[in-house]
Amino acid sequence: MSDEAHAISKRRVYTGRVVSLDVDTVRFPNGAVGELEMLRHSGASAVVPFLDDRKSEDPRVLLIRQYRYATEGVIYEIPAGRLEPGEEPKACAIRELREETGYEARDVRFLTTFYTTPGFTDERIHIFIADAVNPGNRALEADEIVELCPVPLSEAMELIRTGGIVDGKTIIGLLFCARFGRFG
Repeated sequence: MSDEAHAISKRRVYTGRVVSLDVDTVRFPNGAVGELEMLRHSGASAVVPFLDDRKSEDPRVLLIRQYRYATEGVIYEIPAGRLEPGEEPKACAIRELREETGYEARDVRFLTTFYTTPGFTDERIHIFIADAVNPGNRALEADEIVELCPVPLSEAMELIRTGGIVDGKTIIGLLFCARFGRFG
């Protein structure tokens, strides 16, 4: 048995501003053939911005509270956004930090990359950590309703534990920083 599937055919069903929908006929590693609906996405970058020295006892991270139609309300997130065509993930993280928060960072480093929902989409999010952030001017898009929320890392961990933070990229980014990011 092979470790990979391969497409027999692909049919584009929908092309939108954010995602495209394909129906792929696939031969699976066990030889079976089936159809999969796949959301295609350009990928995104996210950034965990620290307002304080990460090595301090309880450094503050800059979260945003953002209205999300899909959640029917406001949720806590780390700054993030879609990769523009040809844009490098680190450049996207820096751009999104500036646009959504107005903050600029002197040091932005890669943390990890993950697939958001590999059962039906190829979307990957690249997560970065930002140090030495300084306030500047925001450049929000029309559909971005964002409030800046600096919180101690310990409070962010408690929000994850109690269900106050429900966004996957934010949970992954904050937990990664709490476990690994304070020491690098």
